[in-house]
Amino acid sequence: MPELPEVETVKIGLAKLLPGKTIKNVTWDWLKSFPNSQADTDSFLIGAKIVLVKRRAKVLLIELSSKYSLVIHLKMTGQLVFVGRERFGAGHPSESLIGHLPDKSTRVTLELNEGKLFFNDQRKFGWMRLIPTAEVPSIDFFKKIGPEPLAASFGAKAFAARLKKRPNSSVKTVLLDQSIIAGVGNIYADESLWGAKIHPLTPVRDLSTQKINNLFEELQYVLRLSIEKGGSTDRNYVNAEGKKGSYMSFARVFRREGQPCPRCGSTIIKIRVAGRGTHLCPKCQRLKS
Repeated sequence: MPELPEVETVKIGLAKLLPGKTIKNVTWDWLKSFPNSQADTDSFLIGAKIVLVKRRAKVLLIELSSKYSLVIHLKMTGQLVFVGRERFGAGHPSESLIGHLPDKSTRVTLELNEGKLFFNDQRKFGWMRLIPTAEVPSIDFFKKIGPEPLAASFGAKAFAARLKKRPNSSVKTVLLDQSIIAGVGNIYADESLWGAKIHPLTPVRDLSTQKINNLFEELQYVLRLSIEKGGSTDRNYVNAEGKKGSYMSFARVFRREGQPCPRCGSTIIKIRVAGRGTHLCPKCQRLKS
C-alpha cells in the first residue's frame, strides 16, 4: 500500500497539473471504485473546476468549485495518472512504465478540458468518493486518524506522547497504528527503527526518552528522503505522471534480508511483527530481555 511519501508525491504532482482545469465528463467500470450517485455526479462534479489538491494521511483530496471534494484512497494498488491532451497514445514518456491508458486496470477516467486523469486499481480496493467539502473532516476515517508526522506543529514531545498511549505494545505495532500517527506503513517503520537502532518488538514502555527522540528524527528523515526521491516503487506505485519512485534504491534495511547491514555488516534478517514482514539487523537492533 502506498504510504505517506508516495501519496504526498502524487499530491505534489497533481497540485501542479490539475488546479484550474474543468471536469467535463467521468466514466467508470466498477461501482465500488466510484460509489457516487448519478445526481451528485451531474450536479457537483461535471462542470466543476478543480481548485486545490491536498493530502491527509494516505488519502488524497481534490477540492472543487462546487464546494464538493473528491476523496480518494489508493489502497493497495491504486494509481492516479494525469495525461495531458498533447501526450496521449504512443510516445507518452511514461508508456514504458504504465502502458497505454486507459488499460484493463483503469476504474475511473475523469475527462478534463485539458487532458485526462486516470484512476487505475488492479485489486479494486481503492475508491473515489464525492463528498461536500465541509463534511470531509467529519468522515470517520479523518476523525480517527493521528497527526501528520511531518507537520511543523508536531515535535518530538508530541511524538513521545502519542507512542505512550500504547505502552505495552511493540514499537512497530504502534508506528503502524494510523490512529497514533498518520501515514506510516511497513517500509518507513522498518527504515526508521533501523536508523534508531531499535528492535521492532521492543515494548514502548522500554524506550528511553533519547531512543524516542532518535526514532522521531529517523522517521522524519526517511519520510523526507523518500518524498525527495519520489516515493518508493515496490510494486504498483507510480507518481502523477506515471513515473516510478527511486527510494527503494536508498533503503537501508527494507527488502534487504540476506544482505549485509550497511552499518555493521551483519546479515539482515526478516521476521514478522504485527502480521507484517519486518526487516532488521540482529546486531544493531538487539532486543533486550
